[in-house]
Amino acid sequence: MTTPAPAAVTDDVRHRAREAAEAHLRALVGSDAAVLREDQWAAIEALAVDHRRALVVQRTGWGKSAVYFVATKLLREAGAGPTVIVSPLLALMRNQIAAAERAGIRAVTINSTNIDQWQPINDQIHAGEVDVLLVSPERLNNPGFRDEVLPRLAATCGLLVVDEAHCISDWGHDFRPDYRRLRTLLAELPDGIPVLATTATANARVTGDVAEQLGVHGSPSVEEGAQRPPRDQGVLVQRGTLDRESLRLGVVRLRTPEQRLAWLADHLAEQPGSGIVYCLTVAATQEVAGYLRDRGLEVAAYSGQTEADERHGLEQALVEGRVKALIATSALGMGFDASLGFVINLGAPASPVAYYQQVGRAGRGTDDATVVLLPQVEDRDIWAYFASLGFPREEQVRETLAALADAGRPLSTATIETRVELGRNRLESMLKVLDVDGAVQRVQGGWVATGRPWHYDAERYARVAEAREREQQAMLDYLATDRCRMRYLREQLDDEGATDCGRCDNCGGLSLSDSVSQAAVAEAGARLARPGVAVEPRKMWPTALANLGVDLKGKISAGAETGRAVARLTDLGHGQALRELFREGTPDGPVPPGLAQAVMDVMKDWSSQWSSRPTAIVVAESATRPLLTRDLGESLARVMQVPVVGTWSIRDETVPPRAGQSNSAQRVAAVRRRCRLDAQVPPGATVLLVDDQVETGWSSTLAAVALREAGASAVLPLWLGSRS
Repeated sequence: MTTPAPAAVTDDVRHRAREAAEAHLRALVGSDAAVLREDQWAAIEALAVDHRRALVVQRTGWGKSAVYFVATKLLREAGAGPTVIVSPLLALMRNQIAAAERAGIRAVTINSTNIDQWQPINDQIHAGEVDVLLVSPERLNNPGFRDEVLPRLAATCGLLVVDEAHCISDWGHDFRPDYRRLRTLLAELPDGIPVLATTATANARVTGDVAEQLGVHGSPSVEEGAQRPPRDQGVLVQRGTLDRESLRLGVVRLRTPEQRLAWLADHLAEQPGSGIVYCLTVAATQEVAGYLRDRGLEVAAYSGQTEADERHGLEQALVEGRVKALIATSALGMGFDASLGFVINLGAPASPVAYYQQVGRAGRGTDDATVVLLPQVEDRDIWAYFASLGFPREEQVRETLAALADAGRPLSTATIETRVELGRNRLESMLKVLDVDGAVQRVQGGWVATGRPWHYDAERYARVAEAREREQQAMLDYLATDRCRMRYLREQLDDEGATDCGRCDNCGGLSLSDSVSQAAVAEAGARLARPGVAVEPRKMWPTALANLGVDLKGKISAGAETGRAVARLTDLGHGQALRELFREGTPDGPVPPGLAQAVMDVMKDWSSQWSSRPTAIVVAESATRPLLTRDLGESLARVMQVPVVGTWSIRDETVPPRAGQSNSAQRVAAVRRRCRLDAQVPPGATVLLVDDQVETGWSSTLAAVALREAGASAVLPLWLGSRS
């Protein structure tokens, strides 16, 4: 296809393209009355007529998918190659494929769940039988796809679409670092291939960043609303109003976790239609869903840990109104398309941008949707935890590059773990960023260093951290504001047309009760007070321990039984007391009375599952809370009439308490250096191993192995708190 210069595109050509676009829209939505709005046509015209690059920042429900599907039809009819859509979530891909099929668009996807279909799909693409190919960003970093498929797609595609484009910017790197590879792909596209980036969530900083990265062949030209794009080859940046006229926003402040759960039990049924209750942690989704089901409400938990098939079934149940709500993490977010009557947040997201993204799930296809935020005391602790998982320190990056350079061959991620103190997920994310920066490359068999110079951009990472801190404070200000809540959110996203909505609780358009019934509070209190979290034992030693001089591999043949913790530190009930207990600055001392009673309750419940009652107790020595662990062990010894026979002791204080905590291999090596068993274990004893908290489980695993070698027949680990 030969693309005419913009000056050669006549008004008649544009008029005929507009008529064809309207026809395609009617097929897409299944309505003869459907017409394109001027702002939608402006974006389609820029892509399909002028072959430009465009960034469209428009609210959820505006019709961004209609833009790229209609543009695809126009381009394909003109002889262009298939459209490639980079899409971040499988739920979004399913919705997009269904929408494409309604318009007679042949759409396929390549993602981690359909590996067996990749070759047939490639054959279909080569035969010209595919109009739209949807790929996940992770495919862009797969060596085979990157080296063999991607160059061919870049050379032959008719349109490249980057959905949820805010993930290109700093704001989204922790979510999907693979998006950063798009910058390389954009630079390699032939001239005349249009590019569309879309998002419903971007402030001016993110918009500018994405537009700059899109503008590889030209400078951005910013336009508002439906103005006609200038006829040059710069990037069209179209920002529409972010008002959501169907949403009514409100905040309900309640003092305790019991009251917040009771509010959900008392008021969830009052909410219009079906919706989502967002929680900040996976544990909370399970806890809240269980409580609400016990109260007779049709709900289900949904998170990143939910199996793919189950996720799809739950999404369909929500779309069809067969459940009142999904109790979900942010895993149920971008791209989920349904007409929902409400969104409730149990706990505040870390920024107004993230909050706007989540509330945008409600109010599509309905005139009235309720949005309620129930802030929690522990929100800031959870924000701090997730913030701690940002880009690694420079010395950790340098260690990784040195390990790859010294190896002189590809190293697997598991092998790199034995040489760098980083967990698997953070290590993978860091390597992907280094790959895009050109310092490393993913190849068959693992990762290699390229030898190219690499600069640690401390200024950029500090800028991101500062932006996060500002956004967290802005979220706290949202909770406290007496101004219009929708206006506040729109201003945080730099929406210049922001005005008072007249619909929120501060504007007087929404009245939310903070009343809770005593029965609901009592039941919530009983559930939250119910202690006991099962902690499964480690089954396999980490790979490549020999690289660290540790002669352990394969299956752990004699270790611990399934253990128990009173609660997770992120739990809504005893989690709050545990967070206070382990907070830096809290003085060491005996187990607080409330937690002491919870320990007894755990032991009573747990004992019914023991094959044999403990006959000895071993206490794990703590460098930071020695009084706490000693008191826990001695208290249990008195109550159970079982002797304390020794300790899992600290033998090398030069090894820090949490050394190697970031990955399994490093942790095993560190614990082996730091600790030893100092106990007289009776032959055949069932040992209760007592510790203050568990995170990786490797210290208790090594202690259990040592106890079994010393003659114990079984080891039952018990902790006050679990950090996972």
